Amino acid sequence: MTPAFVKLLVSDAARSQAFYQALGFEHVGTEPPFVHLRWAEAVDVYLVTPPPMLKLEGRRGLGVLVGFRTQGQSGLDELLLRAQAQGAAVEGPVVQPWHTREVIITDLDGYRLNFIEPA
Repeated sequence: MTPAFVKLLVSDAARSQAFYQALGFEHVGTEPPFVHLRWAEAVDVYLVTPPPMLKLEGRRGLGVLVGFRTQGQSGLDELLLRAQAQGAAVEGPVVQPWHTREVIITDLDGYRLNFIEPA
């Protein structure tokens, strides 16, 4: 197990899995209700399908950015192209005062994914 992980409640695990894999996440395994993905051998992401009695309403992850570092200087540009090909909402890239270049990609369920590389 990697030292960091996040669990995201999703409305359609298969659709979300395809989206995340298109961005470059690696599929590690599936054991319902979880789909286990990994980003750059550093962060595990679990896409969780909640039980039917738990209604997922409204926007999820409000006020939270889920952060991931990209690999290499061209990593962010490639990721941006992949996200645009999926029709995802994209903010940036923006060069921050703390010497990073960042982009925010909103996934299918409204989670905001913050991808970061050194500026």
